[in-house]
Amino acid sequence: MGGFFGVTSKREAISDVFFGTDYHSHLGPRRGGMAAFDSEIGLQRDIHNIENSPFRTKFYHIFDEMKGNAAIGCISDSDPQPLLIRSKLGTYAMAFVGRINNADELIDNYLRTDMAHFNAMTGGKINSVELVSALINHADSFCDGIKFAQHQIDGSMSLLILKDDGHLIAARDKYGRLPVIIGKNRSGHAVSFESFAFEKLGYKKECELGPGEIVELSPEEIIQLAPAGSEMKICSFLWSYYGYSNSTYEGVNVELMRYRNGEILAKNDREMDRAQDIDYVCGVPDSGTPHAIGYANESDAKFARPFIKYTPTWPRSFTSAKQADRNKIAKMKQIPVEELIKGKKLLFVDDSIVRGTQLRETVEFLYDNGAKAVHMRSACPPIMYSCRYLNFSRATSELELIARRTILELEGEEGFNYIEEYSDGSTERGKKLREKIAENFKFDSLEFQSLEGIIKAIGIDSCKLCTYCWNGKG
Repeated sequence: MGGFFGVTSKREAISDVFFGTDYHSHLGPRRGGMAAFDSEIGLQRDIHNIENSPFRTKFYHIFDEMKGNAAIGCISDSDPQPLLIRSKLGTYAMAFVGRINNADELIDNYLRTDMAHFNAMTGGKINSVELVSALINHADSFCDGIKFAQHQIDGSMSLLILKDDGHLIAARDKYGRLPVIIGKNRSGHAVSFESFAFEKLGYKKECELGPGEIVELSPEEIIQLAPAGSEMKICSFLWSYYGYSNSTYEGVNVELMRYRNGEILAKNDREMDRAQDIDYVCGVPDSGTPHAIGYANESDAKFARPFIKYTPTWPRSFTSAKQADRNKIAKMKQIPVEELIKGKKLLFVDDSIVRGTQLRETVEFLYDNGAKAVHMRSACPPIMYSCRYLNFSRATSELELIARRTILELEGEEGFNYIEEYSDGSTERGKKLREKIAENFKFDSLEFQSLEGIIKAIGIDSCKLCTYCWNGKG
């Protein structure tokens, strides 16, 4: 998915942006980058591949190579960024978070104009940041250009711009699918995807941008360039998986939402008399753990960690571009606590079940270590659609999704006409979906959180939430 962090200040900004950007490393990193502005040097930039090495280790030298009272940094799951752009609007650095589904169409339209061209990456691909900058440069101001780009892009676009006067421009996607949060201290302002990133650095939350809102930041003030829109569709998956536990979006803390979500799952199981004879409730680490704590708090079973992930050297398994590598890393990280597995009936809560590949190996790992029973609970509904607004899933086909594959196995393509029924665990089709996945994976039982349950756990009006990956409504 990616994230960004920026500071405009009366004092040196490199240190805060270094640490603030590093606090976004959980967002699926492939590349990291920083840019800074100094009145004597001008704009500077540095980008590194961070797939196999943390952001900190690749940018430790930045304090010797970069300086300035204004800077931005980003964690990118795709293209190298931030880029330095020189245009009629001036010279600036820009970082982008989002997804452009109609990139080929926009590129073709731009190339039809006089003397237009792009720098091409390997394979002829165009960097998304460069495409967005081309759209912005259609207009005579940053504000009008950003609004034009938001209108043209099919997908989503939040961005952070560092100007050559040391000011920042921050813009949230027109439907607010991801957060953009402003912090303030005595010396200036910070912009962040994650509020805890600037809070750890001594900034206090000033405001959260609304959908489509655009602001310009100097050390002294926040100037609104475009007001927030009335329609919001923030990503629900932020709370169930992507967001860090300390994060708060739209007033709702991630960790507390996950506790509530687990409690709702446990109540549903108790009401339906499902999996009541278990020894331990467990979370699939790491993001499944708080959901499992909530489940255990509401149930009669104790919380335990039958296996621990060895994380000091292994990165998050999904960050590798190759599925085989992700599976290998996931397996290598799992260290069992045999006393909590052998002969025990276990109920695991995972944040979600997407493809199921790693989950299959986890269940085999538990049975190999002597588990008597393994029940599985997903903290969100069955994922039926690949996200078209954010780079949440690397799925190239919806048939990579375990729910879709199972429907095809049960009923063929005709079953795709009954997605809503398969999502609902109270229907015959919904029960067959769960039974078939459980059979294939050797679960003693499988249940998914309901759409109503996860919306209740988040606590925001459903009309303000994007639930596309579950019900196709974005």
